[in-house]
Amino acid sequence: MMALIQVSNLSFAYDGSYDLIFDNTSFGLDTDWKLGFTGRNGRGKTTFLQLLLGKHEYGGTITTPVDFDYFPFLVEDKSRMAIEIVEDIVPDYEHWKLSKELNLLQVGEETLYRAFDTLSNGEQTKLLLAALFLKDNNFLLIDEPTNHLDMEARAVVSDYLRGKKGYILVSHDRSFLDNCVDHILSINKTDITIQKGSFSDWLENKQRQDEYELAENDKLKKDIKRLTDAARRTSDWSDQVEKSKNGTRNSGSKIDKGYVGHKAAKMMQRSKSIEQRQQSAVSDKSKLLKNIEHAESLKVSQLRYHKSRLVELDRVSVYYGDKAACEAISFDIDQGERIALTGRNGSGKSSLLKLISGEELSYTGTIRKGSGLRVSYVSQDTSHLIGDLSDYARRYGIEESLFKSILRKLDFARVQFEKDISSYSGGQKKKVLIARSLCEQAHLHIWDEPLNFVDVISRMQIEELLLDYEPTLLFVEHDREFASRIATKHVHLTVERA
Repeated sequence: MMALIQVSNLSFAYDGSYDLIFDNTSFGLDTDWKLGFTGRNGRGKTTFLQLLLGKHEYGGTITTPVDFDYFPFLVEDKSRMAIEIVEDIVPDYEHWKLSKELNLLQVGEETLYRAFDTLSNGEQTKLLLAALFLKDNNFLLIDEPTNHLDMEARAVVSDYLRGKKGYILVSHDRSFLDNCVDHILSINKTDITIQKGSFSDWLENKQRQDEYELAENDKLKKDIKRLTDAARRTSDWSDQVEKSKNGTRNSGSKIDKGYVGHKAAKMMQRSKSIEQRQQSAVSDKSKLLKNIEHAESLKVSQLRYHKSRLVELDRVSVYYGDKAACEAISFDIDQGERIALTGRNGSGKSSLLKLISGEELSYTGTIRKGSGLRVSYVSQDTSHLIGDLSDYARRYGIEESLFKSILRKLDFARVQFEKDISSYSGGQKKKVLIARSLCEQAHLHIWDEPLNFVDVISRMQIEELLLDYEPTLLFVEHDREFASRIATKHVHLTVERA
């Protein structure tokens, strides 16, 4: 049954910070809605979910008729059996209901009787979602479930969520959101808005609103200039008329002071009317552009290589101990190609990227890399990021001002530059890696899931950059929209072992 979660006059800032993340914000959510939650990195999406869960003190009120549950559920001891984790989440579950949920998520029942840490990221995600949706009278807060899911698993989870109701879903994957949500909750620059429809509907409306406001802003700017010029002319005329009341010393003519005074008064009245219209235009203008997302164009100046072929792989297999991560892979990388490496989780995509990037891994087969080939590599992992941005730029030998200007274009506020990178949100950390890569002098860029946690506006900026500059790129990315727009060639890896 539908009920209302009511947020009234919500205000919040972290201890020791003067930056208000929420300032007197009010809105209501129906508990049956399937809400996609969007907003640029660092705007407070995860913080808002934590406030709903009662993790921090805040100003204002949140009234709710339902209990909130958070995904990902924190699993303390991952060596325990998967079924024990389910029992922790929902002690009074009915087994047939669990089996039904797992079946919808295409997870075999034998998964329940394996240690949780032996499950793939996709299996862990599906199991936790199935358990959390078994709970009664709960509203699920789902925080970026797609980050460790391959394309196939994303489609399964998105279809599963489409059949559910009563959740907030944080995701930056456009196709994923479009398939399963019916409302969008958006954290904008100055407010929070709710709109019915898919993510694409929301984006189209936002772009239309932005275009209208920019055009209106332009029109008002011209109006203000015209009115300012008119006011200056009227004031000059008024002064001249007022002076003419007294005539000139050499003039013998008689002045009709009453007529001149009346004319001057009319001029003053006109001047006041212009001033009021001017103030009205300034007031209207000040209401515009508050939520315009600035997405300036990015640049990359990739080095030209002296040959068209950069890399050749001939029947390459990568090994960890005696276990093959991938087997008998053959493909070439030619200048100007943007190659999407696809395949299910566990098919060895990351291992291949590391090997081509120059990491010392055990392998068989042949890799031929052009002499003097320079590679810029973006890893999936951001846990190593620590310290300030200036030190980071020095450590990698990149130009600090260029590095920071790219981050500014990716919606970093200047105040972020003063903070330790380890305190950044997941998306902001990923942007640090991408900005560094764009600054590096390289013939080939290799990016491993670069968009994990990165907001949609920034994803679109990165797409435009790659389409405009056409650098040679080898990448793994499970965002279907991004991969289909960017890739000029696909290399698919299978999990089957020979």
